[in-house]
Amino acid sequence: MRASTFYSAVLAAAPVALAVRPPTIQGMNLTWSDSFNGDAGSGVNTKAWSYVTVMSVNDELQTYSDSSSNVQLSGGETLQIVPWKKDDGSWTSGRLEAVDSFTPAPGKKMRWQAGLRMGDGSARQGMWPAFWLLGDAVRSGTEWPLCGELDIFEQVNGVMTGYGSVHCGSDSWFCTQPDGVQQPVAIPNNDWHQWALEVDRSSGYWMTESITWYLDGNPYQTILGAEVADEGTWGTLAHSPYYMILNVAVGGTWPGDPDASTQSGYENMMEVLYTAVYEST
Repeated sequence: MRASTFYSAVLAAAPVALAVRPPTIQGMNLTWSDSFNGDAGSGVNTKAWSYVTVMSVNDELQTYSDSSSNVQLSGGETLQIVPWKKDDGSWTSGRLEAVDSFTPAPGKKMRWQAGLRMGDGSARQGMWPAFWLLGDAVRSGTEWPLCGELDIFEQVNGVMTGYGSVHCGSDSWFCTQPDGVQQPVAIPNNDWHQWALEVDRSSGYWMTESITWYLDGNPYQTILGAEVADEGTWGTLAHSPYYMILNVAVGGTWPGDPDASTQSGYENMMEVLYTAVYEST
């Protein structure tokens, strides 16, 4: 059953994937990218990505796995992160963290971007796919959310709304909101979409620097340093190294638990066409 479903998913993905690479962005150079080339069912490039297999946060239900059933190249030049429900009712899924971190440079702009689409399931209660950035300081012991977190795309329960969020956890008013500072945006359909976040340090002054979220090249949220109103906090958010994370969580404090109708497998996957980091010329 899984083999048949996987084969169908590969065929569906291939025509689009072969035609699209990380796009050229005017005024920016491509610094890093992954287009997920490889044989169907193979794993990701472990020089670029780390599999997370030990993680328990947000009251989520899934066990993250490095199994090819949860994280796999499609053979159609995409990555598929697939949640599966086991016979005992437990769930497995996948989480990848980029090995490399990138730091927005003074006087420059830096953009993180990915091409994403979700599965076409009709029962998605409890599903929580995400493409986001975590401050590299967490790798050397700084606790969350003081390390900084920038969420480029999140979706819960299959509702056609994406969310861009920021978490920073300092004493600044801006960072004391329980759910972070969050902006929703309508997702027009279940086709491929480009989700991006850009840190703009080109002004040379922290209060006029900005972080902007994009859907298909259109900005839908901008935060200025002046809004954060604390130079140290802004430094954490806009001047510090971040690494990418791709995952599909199951259950948790935000979406709630899956129910009996929640579909297992490709219907609730997150498929990734490419990931890329750009810097202004």
